[in-house]
Amino acid sequence: MSHHLVVLGAGYAGLVAAKRAARRLRDSDVTITLINAGDRFVERIRLHQLAAGQHLHDLPLLDLLSGTRVGLITARVCAVDAAARTVRLDGAPHSVGYDTLVVALGSRPHHGTVPGAAEHAHTLAGAGEAERLHRHVSRLAPGSTVAVVGGGLTGLETASELAETYPALRMTLFTASGTGDGLSPHAQRHLQRALDRLKVTVHSGTHITEVHPGALLSDDGTPHAADAVVWATGFRAPSLAREAGFATDEQGRMTVDRTLCSVSHPEVYGVGDAAAGHTGSAGITRMSCQTAMPMGRQVADVIAARLTGREPEPARVRYVFTNISLGRHDGIVQFTRADDSPRAAALTGRTAAAFKEAVVRSTVLAIRRC
Repeated sequence: MSHHLVVLGAGYAGLVAAKRAARRLRDSDVTITLINAGDRFVERIRLHQLAAGQHLHDLPLLDLLSGTRVGLITARVCAVDAAARTVRLDGAPHSVGYDTLVVALGSRPHHGTVPGAAEHAHTLAGAGEAERLHRHVSRLAPGSTVAVVGGGLTGLETASELAETYPALRMTLFTASGTGDGLSPHAQRHLQRALDRLKVTVHSGTHITEVHPGALLSDDGTPHAADAVVWATGFRAPSLAREAGFATDEQGRMTVDRTLCSVSHPEVYGVGDAAAGHTGSAGITRMSCQTAMPMGRQVADVIAARLTGREPEPARVRYVFTNISLGRHDGIVQFTRADDSPRAAALTGRTAAAFKEAVVRSTVLAIRRC
């Protein structure tokens, strides 16, 4: 009987895992099924561009899977029955059994316990959310205020892209700590100059405690006008793994060993934002495309090795650089050590923007060639 490998999620990690596993196991009696809520690949690292109204390439999953042995099911995963080794879906075929499961369902915005954030703030975790934000911002009158809450990569890129696209709007950025804390001094100085040039007003060290229609409230009781709010304070893994009984950490990410295998269920693997992998010197993997794609490749190699009677190599994730877009013609490429700490070296300006664009394009090319 054929062994059934099921991959949940067709993002950077899941799509790479499914395609590479199909290539590694092409001479084996293994059936591979990829399950995803939509029928398109979403370039998540470009969602700030979509929010600013820019056109993104249409990437149908069937085209990206063409020529492979991977079967695609378009349905949303509702639950996993670990005892029965079954995935339940919201559409046909409604239930899929598995022998080996890869969980690559990515992450969702984390609103925390801030009242009103979930109800009144926009997020950028999917194409639909980015398009809704674009429709809202594009209808605002000149002089209206857009507030971005969160000073990480998503917050910085979104604030910069919107400020460049809509210079008649007032752009504000709220960060709980400093701005660009993980950057070298040179890169931090460039970031501040770029935000000043784009007329982004930065409120550093400011915690937002409430979100209301038309306003934010900070922890010192100060109200801040906000005709649109973008919530970019962080992400969490979906609750599915925890609800299925798989071992997870405090962020809901699957706890995996150095072969990306669940520490509680040996037939289950976790990759990308959905898993807390190991990097060695950098500790637990961070949520990023730079993490997801290597994990996708390596989990395919691990599974292929085990299904063909070989001992797998442990997965290894190393960090090399961090890319930040500051509009279409400016950016920062912060080179990092293997432990993800910043080196002194960083590219800035148009060179950095061109570098990042090349990297982003190369991710889709790499997925096509898996």
